[in-house]
Amino acid sequence: MTMEEFFKTQTTKKEKNRRKIFRCILIILCLIIILFSLYTIFKWFTDNYKIRQINKKIDNDININNNDKKGELINPPKNKNSNYYYYSNIPFYEVSFSILSTLNEDTVAYIRLRGTNIKYPIVQTSNNNYYLTHSFDKTTNKAGWIFLDYKNNINDLDDNTVIYGHARLDNTMFGSLKNVLSKDWQSDPDNYVIFISTPIENMIFQIFSIYTIKSEGYYITTNFENKALKQAWIDTMKKRNISKINTEVDINDKILTLSTCQNYQDRRIVVHSKLIKRQKRTY
Repeated sequence: MTMEEFFKTQTTKKEKNRRKIFRCILIILCLIIILFSLYTIFKWFTDNYKIRQINKKIDNDININNNDKKGELINPPKNKNSNYYYYSNIPFYEVSFSILSTLNEDTVAYIRLRGTNIKYPIVQTSNNNYYLTHSFDKTTNKAGWIFLDYKNNINDLDDNTVIYGHARLDNTMFGSLKNVLSKDWQSDPDNYVIFISTPIENMIFQIFSIYTIKSEGYYITTNFENKALKQAWIDTMKKRNISKINTEVDINDKILTLSTCQNYQDRRIVVHSKLIKRQKRTY
């Protein structure tokens, strides 16, 4: 064998070895990706399962009643033909908090939205991060929970009270809030109210705007320095409305906003409503 042939042989062997090493690395990387994907899928299913179990326990343990006793009308319009008066006749949705508060001392309210799966206790803590990754029982869970903005006070409403939740693909949390974008949901006017029950009162909010938007901070402004700024905010939120809902709103109204992600993108599904009736609870 000549020197030239020898070096060619050695070069070929080295090339084959490099290819083998590359294939091994590629196989290992593929296995890591597959295992990570399987783990992610497994974790997604287990997180969802835990959330469903928590929901089942809550549904079994708490008492929920329709309360048709009279309440205080909030900022009623002078126009007696306004649809406000139709919605103000709807019974309150009342929830018992004795067990909920025992299960989680962060519980501040309960929310119900017709035409969706949204029937959950609302929690609140000192920041807007904790319940993005923790469920109602405070265990780590990517499904999170439905929570009130830490800047708000559900018992002393701000100009705009904001409630958040993840849009889970299995329709838990605010996953079914996307229903409000559909023609079927919008075709039923009885869906246009949000029920809030707290340990001290029951409230009904009438929806006035539904839309999707790229993530921003303006729509979740909780208080305004003056009436002009609030009016400008209301006008903007009403202009964004993509539904046929036609609800009168003015600067004296207390606003409730629901916000969730849209398809895990940097967009939000937003629902704005105004307080129309409240009732102090009696025990």
